Amino acid sequence: MAAVLASTAMGIAFAAELPREGSYDHTTCFTRISTRIDYSPTHFAYSHEDTGTSVSSPPGGLFDGETVRCVGMTASFDGKRSGSTVCEGVARNGDKRLTRFWYDSEGVYQREAVTGTGQYEGLITTGSVKAVGQTRQIKPGTTQYCNRGTGTYKLK
Repeated sequence: MAAVLASTAMGIAFAAELPREGSYDHTTCFTRISTRIDYSPTHFAYSHEDTGTSVSSPPGGLFDGETVRCVGMTASFDGKRSGSTVCEGVARNGDKRLTRFWYDSEGVYQREAVTGTGQYEGLITTGSVKAVGQTRQIKPGTTQYCNRGTGTYKLK
């Protein structure tokens, strides 16, 4: 009975319409599979594929329950990072969003909402993404890590 009540309450929370604008706070935990070239501590490159799920705080917020997959490439030459990643987030109802991440000329990681469908059509976000917790190596080439994204959003 408790499971049914919890399930019903969660369904109601997720079915609620999001406000057209507001703030977001979500954590996404990923498993990353990468292929690396480690030439030296200041010269390396890797490609990666990441898959994960997001939870928002509070529950039912923007990006809550999304599945996320990303592909990208990062390099470091003389300690200066470059690279980019593209991620697709899919909401529980099937709406999708595409986001790109890249290192700017100062080596700071940037993000941009590129496009979206359904509730994500015309989505505009500002904010930051920061690593939380420790990155764990599961086996060579496979790691697990979590990111926390916070900021503001505006829906179409």
